[in-house]
Amino acid sequence: VQLQASGGGLVQAGDSLRLSCAPSGRTLSNYVMAWFRQAPGKEREFVAAIAGGSSTAYADSVQGRYTISRDNAKNTIYLQMDRLQPEDTAVYYCAGRNPSLTGIRRDTRAYAYWGQGTLVTVSS
Repeated sequence: VQLQASGGGLVQAGDSLRLSCAPSGRTLSNYVMAWFRQAPGKEREFVAAIAGGSSTAYADSVQGRYTISRDNAKNTIYLQMDRLQPEDTAVYYCAGRNPSLTGIRRDTRAYAYWGQGTLVTVSS
């Protein structure tokens, strides 16, 4: 499965962005999908995840500001990011678990499929 992430850009603190993730060749409706991010000089970290039944999980740092969702009709995963802060600056990656695995996980090793990343830059 190849994942294509898009929607990144340069915004000011307090602004919003919506990231999208779409696959090529597969239907995502049964996949646990997640967003991770990696800031310069830091390890890749969990941001949010959504299961096939639409249960969700968030990192503490984005809880209440970010919303992950899926549109099965469009076969797309979204990450709505509100009240962005400079510390949110990172390359954001979408990822998917093997469809036989149904639990939400927060570690990168649990995800078999990765997109190429989209850069989000938040200026102060």
